[in-house]
Amino acid sequence: MTVLKVTDLNVYYGVIHALKGISFEINEGEIVTLIGSNGAGKSTTLRAISGLVPQTSGSIEFLGQNISGMPAEKIAGLGLIHVPEGRRIFPELTVENNLQLGAYLRKDKKWIAEDLEKVYNFFPRLLERRKQLAGSLSGGEQQMLAMGRGLMSRPKLLLLDEPSMGLAPLLVREIFNIIREINASGTAILLVEQNAYMALDIADRAYVLETGTLPLAGSAKELLQDTRVKKAYLGG
Repeated sequence: MTVLKVTDLNVYYGVIHALKGISFEINEGEIVTLIGSNGAGKSTTLRAISGLVPQTSGSIEFLGQNISGMPAEKIAGLGLIHVPEGRRIFPELTVENNLQLGAYLRKDKKWIAEDLEKVYNFFPRLLERRKQLAGSLSGGEQQMLAMGRGLMSRPKLLLLDEPSMGLAPLLVREIFNIIREINASGTAILLVEQNAYMALDIADRAYVLETGTLPLAGSAKELLQDTRVKKAYLGG
């Protein structure tokens, strides 16, 4: 089943043509990654899908429903959840309050406590710090909190923008292991990540984004071996 289908998507920032007619899709149970250099349009793609930037033309379908032009909060309510670059947690609230805010749009209140427990199973460190102010957490813990808050919405598709940014190598491994676990629990994932090797290592399929276009696509294993990808993104 196709979870997300993006067709001929165009986005402009003023006169800048940021996305130039890109098309791709994500199927149920997949991790799909978008790799590319800074400024290629990766974050813009996620922001257009989640309704945070307007598209000029093209269509975005989520679970068979056209969500083009839909307000961001309605898109989130359908189960398409965006964990943005830079975490964007609420520093003056506790860890648990941040997580509870992730369930703000949900109507099934009786399952929220159960999902909170699941999030704490994914991120035991958040359980230890649940009464702390979120602003007092380390960078890695804040990333875990941002992902946990996203999971509290019971996403059918999770958009992750640069989850490893600024983290120490050991923490990067931990975050990527958790992404695998989240996916194994039934959530499709669209991953934008500067660490192309790690992204390709956990993804099923990948697209290469270059200045607003998608010149390369294939299985993640194929792209890991592709000489052009190796040269441009894998240091050799």
